[in-house]
Parts: sequence; structure tokens; C-alpha cells
Amino acid sequence: MRPRLAVLPALAALVAAQVALTAGSPAHAADSAVTVTVNTRAGLEVVDEAATGVNHAIWDTHLGSDAVADLLKDAGVKAMRYPGGSYSDIYHWADHTAPGGYVAPNTDFDTFMSGVRRAGGQAIVTANYGTGTAEEAAAWVRYANVEKRYGVKYWEIGNENYGNGHYGSGWEADHHPDKSPTYYATLVRDYATAMKAVDPTIKIGAVLTTPGEWPDGITAAGDSASWNEVVLSIAGPVVDFGIIHWYPGGDTAAQVLAKTDRVKDQIALVREQSRRLAGKDLGIALTEVNTSFGRNTQPGALFAADAYATMIGHGVFNVDWWNVHNGMGQVREIAGHTDYDDFGLLSSGNCNAEGTVCQPALNTPFAPYHGIAMVSKFARPGDQLVTAASTDPLVRSHAARRTDGGLSVLLINQDPDAARTVDLRLAGYTAAAGATVHTFANGDTGITTATGSSSTVALPPYSITTVLLKPSGSVGGPAAPARPVAGEVTDRTAALSWPAPPAGVKYEVHRRVDGAHTEQWGETTGTAFTAANLVPGTEYTVNLVARDNAGRVSWSSPPLTFTTRTPAASTCAVTYKESTNWGNGFVADLQITNTGTRPAAGWTLTYTWPTTWQQVSSGWNATWSQTGTQVTVTNTATLAAGESTSAGFVGAYQGPNVHPVKYFLNGRLCTTR
Repeated sequence: MRPRLAVLPALAALVAAQVALTAGSPAHAADSAVTVTVNTRAGLEVVDEAATGVNHAIWDTHLGSDAVADLLKDAGVKAMRYPGGSYSDIYHWADHTAPGGYVAPNTDFDTFMSGVRRAGGQAIVTANYGTGTAEEAAAWVRYANVEKRYGVKYWEIGNENYGNGHYGSGWEADHHPDKSPTYYATLVRDYATAMKAVDPTIKIGAVLTTPGEWPDGITAAGDSASWNEVVLSIAGPVVDFGIIHWYPGGDTAAQVLAKTDRVKDQIALVREQSRRLAGKDLGIALTEVNTSFGRNTQPGALFAADAYATMIGHGVFNVDWWNVHNGMGQVREIAGHTDYDDFGLLSSGNCNAEGTVCQPALNTPFAPYHGIAMVSKFARPGDQLVTAASTDPLVRSHAARRTDGGLSVLLINQDPDAARTVDLRLAGYTAAAGATVHTFANGDTGITTATGSSSTVALPPYSITTVLLKPSGSVGGPAAPARPVAGEVTDRTAALSWPAPPAGVKYEVHRRVDGAHTEQWGETTGTAFTAANLVPGTEYTVNLVARDNAGRVSWSSPPLTFTTRTPAASTCAVTYKESTNWGNGFVADLQITNTGTRPAAGWTLTYTWPTTWQQVSSGWNATWSQTGTQVTVTNTATLAAGESTSAGFVGAYQGPNVHPVKYFLNGRLCTTR
């Protein structure tokens, strides 16, 4: 994002409109009982070595200092991004200058790397696309990895380069004569070629738009498609990961905290785009994230913990908070405590212009710092997240199977007023009686640690709790299977395969049903399994679990998610085509064909939106209505056998705009084309 020495202009109106939460009564509502179920058979993704990260900026005087490095190490931060948001596109590393911007003393690359090494992390470096060259970037790789042997693995090409004015709003420096995604993607190929010629082991990232966030989905004048479609088609085959940023808006804590429900669809859309357009699974890095409400108080901590854990569980290999230090914005009281509207994790120790309000002492951790530290206590590199589900939507739950045989559970109570008592239920894992419990509650200045129960957990209001469980009995068993692969998928069947299991080991195939519940589809000592009797147009998630002759069970494989097709032969067919998109709305057409042998004298088409934030605003060539997520389209005309008709609509969305999967014409499931 652009440098945030103060509140971003693009967010100023939103920030000014936010309503402060007032401190509630000291007396809290009675505890509510909640059940959280953890199922270790329903594995998610493995935590990457760079998963928990932060941003550094060259205008930060304290970048790379021992005090900052030690604080980041204490919080378990494993990745640090440099040189800082939009400054990346004006920064020239060789002479440590940023024309048009401020560069603080002692913030050069070597100083930054000294702090990274002291903190025990790794660097993520953003090469200058806006005012730099591929040769300059390649020279930086040579200096870092050949001359200095820093071993910098991850290199981004530019920062938010879609913000160069091409879509109407410009904050990112871009001196190229062409601001289009085609030009950016073409030069990214040049950057990747030049940089990998110096060090073939590095990983190159290309800037993408985040699904559901501006300007995702927009096709600008002169372009053939949206930013992601163009960039992934051209640069996708030569890069290693895609870069997204996320600053979810909201006027209240409740609005912002609910936004993590959109992560699953955000990441799924990026993966679908990379497979379809780049021909491979690209890694995904969320190299900037922050919140619009309670940036220094408990809402920010709750959001940070939930966002990091959710992103990591869905396979995002790196998540970086913006920023280590930033500076004071609008001061107000939120959740009973002073919030400085500071994007930083640590206090800058500054005062407002009048000198009437000052932050706490330099480097005092704000609440999100402790939220990230709690994530580090919850899941470490090499651990595998597994599925957890809560009966209370205000209690967010995550779980991780640890490399030492333990199981950790992260519980986030988003209720500002009421405590919760959690009944913890485990499937596929037996825990010893005792547990270590880490807690960070509203107003705390640090994380407290105590001994607790492995079955019942007390959650204070507005709190983050990590429960560390130990196994009951010995640890060991067969190796976890690899992620299964889907071969031919029809409307009713799916052919699954995997490498051969070891001798004396069979693989169980488990399908996730809902929440944290699974059912076993079957078992085999072979390398394939065909799932039958499936529901057309339905998403399925499956995992493998290995069991040996002694009855010992492995960790779960990473998940495979696939969607069955609609019937190849039906009496109707529907094609969905989006023609225009402006960021939170769009125009789309449905072509409806009667492929049967009989006329349809008056017809009704129904479909269901995949999310709750999609809406039909108006339509034509038919009567359109929506109830909940179901859309009904009716027309009194007769649709003859073999005849096609079209009906269009204007839609609105406030998150990832996921297309419908299946359509029913007069109650009959159609072929989706």
C-alpha cells in the first residue's frame, strides 16, 4: 500500500465516519456455553516457515534496531518485508535513495538484514517496478545472495501497481509510458528472467488484485480483461507466487471481524485463476494486511489473530502486518481503551500536532502485536492446521496438529461483553488431562500463561486464548499421505489418486460433511478410489489418513477440494456471462436453452448465490426476484424445443464475486456451459 505516515487519503472519509465503541459496564453477562469440535482427520494446510510476518519501511528511524528485532523475535515473527509499501516503487537500493520520499538514517538494506538475522527471520524484498529496471533488481539479487550471502528467497516485483492511475485512482509511482496490466506483466517476465539468471533458487511474486477488493474484476479501457486475468496469463507461467493485499473496511468492530468469513472464497478464486491462466498452482502471499477499526486496541488484536490463522489454514504461505511503526491518526476510545488509529504494531512514541495527546513510550506493543504473538504460540512452522468448528459465531476457532505430537486450539471470543465457557471435543485425537493455556484479554499488556483443562476452557470477553494439548499415550504412526489428486470428475463421480502407500498401510478416504464433521468414504491399500453417488454441482473436500497393521493412525493429508459437474445431458442448458464490472457491481447475462424435446410453456429459472453478499439489483427480459441467496427468474413466454433466450441483470456484491454453479429450469437441473 502507499506509505502510511498518516491516515491514508483513500480511507480518510471512512475513518472519519467510524463510531467509537464506548466502555461497557464492568459487570459482564453470564457465561454462555459453546461447543468447539476439532477434527484431526480433516487436515488443512501446513504452516510455512515464512507464515507470520510484518512490514518494515525505510522512513522508520527504528528499522532494524536491536530493540525492534528482539520484540519481533519475542512475538514469533518469521518474515520481514522491505523497503515498505509504495516506497518500494521509488526506492533505489544501491544508493539508498527514494526520490520524492523521506529515507530515515540507518535504514539501508544491510541494516535491515542485520535486524532480520537478529530476529531469526527471513526477508521478503520488493523490487522497484515503478521507477526501476530489471537490471537494477538483478543487481540487488546479486548483492544480497551472491556477494553478501543473505539467502533472500522471496522477491516481489512492485507494490500495488494497479494503483498507478490506470483504473482512475493513482497513488503508486509508475514512470512507464504504458500503465496497463499487459505492460506490467510483460516487464515482470523480464524481471524474473534477469533475477533468476543471478540466483535460480529465488521465488518471484507478481502483484494481483484481491478478489472482492478494488479494482478486482474491472476491465479498464483498452484492456482485454481484468488485472488478474491479464497478469496471470502473461506472467503467471514464469513467476512463483501471487501477491495480494487486504484492508477490510467497516465502521464497527463487528463489521470488520466478520470479514474473515470471506477468506475462503478470496483464496479459492486466486487459486482457480492461477490454475486456469498460469497453468499451475501459484503460492499466495498476503504481504499487507491491517484493519479499519481498532488498529491499536482489542478489535485489532482479534482481527489479526483470526485473519492470520484463517489465511494460513487456507494455504497462504506468508501474511505481513502493515506496519512495525507508523504514527498517530485519529485518537478515540475503543473497547474502553485509547486507540491512536496507528497502523503500527509498536508505538512510535509521538504526539498529535497540538501536543495534547501522546502515545505510550517508543516500542510499546499495541494489542495486534499480542494477537500475532498468540498466532505464533498457536502454530509454528511445520505444524498442520486442522478443522475446528464452533457452535457460536462469536467464538472463532482454529486448531493445529503440532510436530511434537501435541494439538493446539486457538479460540477468539469476539463478544465485547460476555465471557464464554467452551466444551472442547476432539475427533481423531486423545488428549492428556491437563493443558497449557495462554490468554490475551481486553486491556492486557501481555499474554498470561496458566495450567488448565483439556476439555473445558473459559474465555474472557473480547479475548484470544490458545490451548496447548499433549497426547494421551505414545506418539507415532505411519507418515501422512500426500494430497490426493482428482482425475476425471463427472456430475456423479470423482476419480481420486495418490502415490502408493507403504507396505502394511492402508489409506482411509474421509470426506468433510459440515463444520468439523467427516464421514469415511472408503479405504484401500491401492493408489486410487472412485467416489460415486455424488451430488451434481457440489463442492467436496476430502482427506486421506493412513492406518497401519498395528492400528496406529497418521496425520491427515492436506485437503483436496473439487466440484462435481452439472449433467452432460439434460433438458436445459445455461451459460452465465459477465459483461461489465465496476468493483462492487456488475452486469451479467444468462443464456437459457431448451435442449429437451418438448416446449416449455412459461418457464422459471432458479439459482443460488454461493455467498451471502451477492444480490440482484434489477433485471430485464424476465421477472427477477431474490429471497435470501436464491434468485428466481420467470417468464410467461413459451421456450420451444431447441430454442434459446437470454435474460440479464445488474448485480451487486461486497466480497469475492463467486459465480453460481448450477441452475434449475422448471425444477430440472440444467447443464452449465
